[in-house]
Amino acid sequence: MPSIPTSAIGARITGWGRALPPKVLTNHDLEAMMDTSDEWIRERTGIERRHIGGTTSGLSIESGRLALEMAGVDPSEIDALVLSTTTPDRTVPATSATVQNALGLKCGAFDVNAACSGFVYATVVAHGLIAMGSKKVLLIGTDTLARITDWDDRNTAILFADGSGAAVLEATEGPGQLLAWDLDADGSAEELLYCEIGGTIHMDGKEVFRRAVRIMIDSARKSMAIAGITADDLALVVPHQANIRIISAACDRLGVPMERAAVCINETGNTSSASIPLALFDAADKGRLSPGDLVLLVGFGAGMTAASAIIRWGV
Repeated sequence: MPSIPTSAIGARITGWGRALPPKVLTNHDLEAMMDTSDEWIRERTGIERRHIGGTTSGLSIESGRLALEMAGVDPSEIDALVLSTTTPDRTVPATSATVQNALGLKCGAFDVNAACSGFVYATVVAHGLIAMGSKKVLLIGTDTLARITDWDDRNTAILFADGSGAAVLEATEGPGQLLAWDLDADGSAEELLYCEIGGTIHMDGKEVFRRAVRIMIDSARKSMAIAGITADDLALVVPHQANIRIISAACDRLGVPMERAAVCINETGNTSSASIPLALFDAADKGRLSPGDLVLLVGFGAGMTAASAIIRWGV
């Protein structure tokens, strides 16, 4: 991917918010629903519980409002809303329209669908809008995968969940937080993970695992090369929360110890577009990030898509 022009207007995160449905589904709950066990799920996925319920618009409104409040930004100041989701409430219109109206925004709004890589895709798009003159952009990643999960399929039902994460990006003097980015896709692999309209998720788990680690590493290395950094320079890696074994394998191949990875999959499951912002802002809320820290966001998703970004926290 190209380097960011030095003349581009930069941006920084000034507020964030997270939203999870109140209903919690534990591994023990799943034991009563299908042939599985808490031990089996934790060993293979790292998941202990997940949140399910709500709508994509409802969760987006909740996380978006929290982000606006934290940033101290009035809704009228937002120049654009970018909503990353693979589970819109309707086929038409985009769910961002519902969110825009509910939050009282007076700006353009659109959805981005790159599955589990979507939040990083949308992050790059939002920075692009600011580079072209927008002053404040509301960025949201939300998915409600429980609606498209086959709850009789123990290979997928143990994984997927619902959630949302949002951030306010504001234009800033200088280069801003985004140092490098990479977006990728391999459409020849779309049959490995898909959901027909009106259907449920189908996944070739073994092949997805094999390809996911490879494409995540490839994207991460591209972004690090553009930024001119190595894994040793990273304070935190925020991977897509798909499977603890994928996270562990990716960190191992990158040369990053697991203690420098943001992991919340045990509490949230795989929330697709929401997983990276949920993990990033969970780490921020827990005091794991300091101004100037270099952070790698990296994910993969159906498509198969891949995306990564290097940001300098708190600039």
